[in-house]
Amino acid sequence: MTKAKVAGFRWWRAAGVFCLAAMLAVAAFAQNTGKVVNAEGAPVAGASVLSVAGKLLATTAADGTFSVPENVTRVEVVAAHSVPVLADLNAETLARIVVERPLETVIVSAYRSPLPTEDSPASTRVLTQQEIRQAAPIALDGKLRLVPGFELFRRSSSLVANPTTEGVSLRGLGSTAASRSLVMFDGIPLNDPYGGWIHWSEIPGPAIRLVEVVRGGASDLYGSSAIGGVINVLPVRPKANSLRLNGSYGSQATTNDSALATLGSGAWAGMFAGSVVATDGYTLIAPEFRGPVDQPSNVHAQNGLAEVDRKLPDNGRVFLRGLALNEARHNGTPLQTNALRLWRYSAGADAGRLTLRLYGSAEHYRQSFSSVAVDRASEKLVKLGHDPSDELGAQANWNQPMRHNLLLLVGADTRDVRATDYAQSFFGAGKVTSAGSHQRQTGVYGEALYTPANWTLSGSARVDHFSNFDAKQFAQPGGVTALPTLEETVVDPRLGVVRRLTPWLSLNSSAFRAYRAPTENELYRSFQVGQQVTKANPNLKSERATGWESGVQMNLNRIGSTVRASYFWTQVNRPISALTLSTTPTSELLQRNNLGQIESRGISLDYSIEERWWALTGGYQFADATVTKFTQEPGLVGNWIPQVARNMATAQLVLRKRQWGLLSLQGRMSGRQFDDDLNQYLLHGYFRLDAYASHDFGQHAQVYAEAENLFDRAIEVGRTPLLTLGTPREARVGLRLNWGGE
Repeated sequence: MTKAKVAGFRWWRAAGVFCLAAMLAVAAFAQNTGKVVNAEGAPVAGASVLSVAGKLLATTAADGTFSVPENVTRVEVVAAHSVPVLADLNAETLARIVVERPLETVIVSAYRSPLPTEDSPASTRVLTQQEIRQAAPIALDGKLRLVPGFELFRRSSSLVANPTTEGVSLRGLGSTAASRSLVMFDGIPLNDPYGGWIHWSEIPGPAIRLVEVVRGGASDLYGSSAIGGVINVLPVRPKANSLRLNGSYGSQATTNDSALATLGSGAWAGMFAGSVVATDGYTLIAPEFRGPVDQPSNVHAQNGLAEVDRKLPDNGRVFLRGLALNEARHNGTPLQTNALRLWRYSAGADAGRLTLRLYGSAEHYRQSFSSVAVDRASEKLVKLGHDPSDELGAQANWNQPMRHNLLLLVGADTRDVRATDYAQSFFGAGKVTSAGSHQRQTGVYGEALYTPANWTLSGSARVDHFSNFDAKQFAQPGGVTALPTLEETVVDPRLGVVRRLTPWLSLNSSAFRAYRAPTENELYRSFQVGQQVTKANPNLKSERATGWESGVQMNLNRIGSTVRASYFWTQVNRPISALTLSTTPTSELLQRNNLGQIESRGISLDYSIEERWWALTGGYQFADATVTKFTQEPGLVGNWIPQVARNMATAQLVLRKRQWGLLSLQGRMSGRQFDDDLNQYLLHGYFRLDAYASHDFGQHAQVYAEAENLFDRAIEVGRTPLLTLGTPREARVGLRLNWGGE
């Protein structure tokens, strides 16, 4: 090659390199631009602009504008107090991206505050329908044990527990027969109107859309029973035609069969759901204490739900709903049984900024009690009880944005309960007694929510008037005796503050007052669990609580990955407790009484990590829950609150791949605790592992298997006073069939 040709080649090569570099430089400086505004058209400064992978690309300027490289054509905009927005960019035009604040869309959660969890001063955990389905236990209380700190009065499943032990405990506050937490279904109380416990078999599983768990006192908006928190079960909203069938069978002849049908035509929609849950159960008494009289505890329950909806503008609705539950149980011996028939009916409207609920219930609860011989070879019938109750209630609330960042909410509710305890005793010549009263709770409340810049400030208060009147006791022989009347007016305020330091990090703090009124069951009905008898007390007063908590929440990834940690402190004055009167090696006599003071303080941690093919959720709670004051019995001061473990942790790992299916592992650890006020009966800690697996066959069929207590651990549930055990290892297989959309 000649020198001229070589020089020409080098010149063209240099020119090519120069052109390529120039093109790359132009590409590097070429950018897509956009402007972020709110619903009123005002610029939003400080909003984060993320890639679809969650990487921070830019932050909006004072005029709401931003720039990103030209090759980025799709971004997510995250602004404080706003719903994240996905937007497409075009190099030729300035993209206008509108972000909406939840105040503008009026999304109301279980705490009635229209805020995402990172802007809420309340500690909230949401279980989706998918998470609930992928938890192995059949009953809803077993699935809610994924939330650290959630526990019934005893560790046993509601499938085999006596209904009078199914009170909910949150934040380490414990419970007795009654819950110190409020459970609702679509905003309507589910706590038993007579006893305060929860019927966990009441709602058909397929009709549950999600469950919100708000921990910490909430009497400022919900009144009595919300000392430990609020659990709101939200139903499926019928829209289109669909049919879902489910059936499973497994250990202990356990069956769980259910159906859900939804119908939609224009503005009208309907839903029909029902389930049958039955198990032969297992013997709760530990093997070393069993005798010929002991037999499995079990339940056979049927429920049904029917609903008709009529759509209103702006996603509103009016509805009519009916719920029914029929339940029969054996409680461990041939003569110890109980049965329940419960009807609930409700109507409501979500019309713009107004929410209205009208509801009622009619219940018939029956239970038999026996005395078991020391050698557990025989038993004698002691008492038959029948407890009918009727309930009526109404509630309404209305919210109004006053400015772009200010929301006011006002509401009122009332609940009226009439119940009687009829008892036939078989001691000596026998005696017939009845005791009952009329209870009414009425409250008015208001809330102000102010969200300037990166702050959320909330203040709320409620005034409640509680009365228990027309209380009478009849005894044959003996005649009629008037019982004490109880009447109280209480004020429960709450203050909350949240500061967003970045789009991913926020600090929160709140303080509250709360209360719980005694139930008629606690006032007038003596009951028995095993050989533990608890006497009523008609002189009980309401519980009063004061508490606060502070914490931090971090969003680790763009979608679903969060960590929330909190320190909490709650002090309850005059807590209603079951105090020991006398004990023998085989029996125990207790009586309800107002203890001086209890206190629970500790830390809680919730985490959630979501990836394409796996997810991990769980949490931890440490609760130092003790008696801090009781002048009548100073020896109880310093004792642990019964049935509250200091350490509790949960975790759920989900692995999924379309071709293989889904595997969910749920682990739960609980430390040691005591079963009595004297701290004589120790229950050791435990670890339990459950599993769920499923595989889809086409679009309409799914086969699944679930197992509880895979390691077959002997979990100590209670000492009444004999040791009782939790669910042994059991497994089930099932089939789901689905047609149509929700």
